[in-house]
This record gives sequence, C-alpha cells and structure tokens, in this order.
Amino acid sequence: MKKSWIVVASLAAAALSACGGGSDDAAAPAVTQEVPASASASVGGFVAYLVALVASDANTLEPVDVSAATPPSDDAAEPSVID
Repeated sequence: MKKSWIVVASLAAAALSACGGGSDDAAAPAVTQEVPASASASVGGFVAYLVALVASDANTLEPVDVSAATPPSDDAAEPSVID
C-alpha cells in the first residue's frame, strides 16, 4: 500500500512538472521617441508602427515626434483590414 502511494505521488509530480512551459513568442520591439524608417517605407510598416504605438503604455511613453515621418501611400494595393 505504501509503495503504491509513492508511485502515485512520483507520477503526479512528474506530470505536474511537465506542465507550464514557456512561450516562445518574441516580444515586439519597444516604441521609441523616433518613428522607425520602416513606417515610412511601406503601408504595412506604417500600420504595424501605429498598432505598436496604440498598444504601448501611454503613461511611460515620451511624446513621439512624427514631423519627420511621411505616411506612405499605395494606390495600386487593395485596402487592408485593420483591427
């Protein structure tokens, strides 16, 4: 009886230790005070930068100077869905 409890406890400990694990998701680069060059290079880069800017914590972010950024335009591309 005692041996079976040890086996059950060992199996439970082994099963629980396999749970958890980490995620391999790469963190998005932090939004800085400068608009990256990729935001002016393509519409996709511009939208990605705006999504990151909106998702950032406004209480810790310094004001962003957008005067040097030129929003790109692409008259030939299909409109994209923005969440």
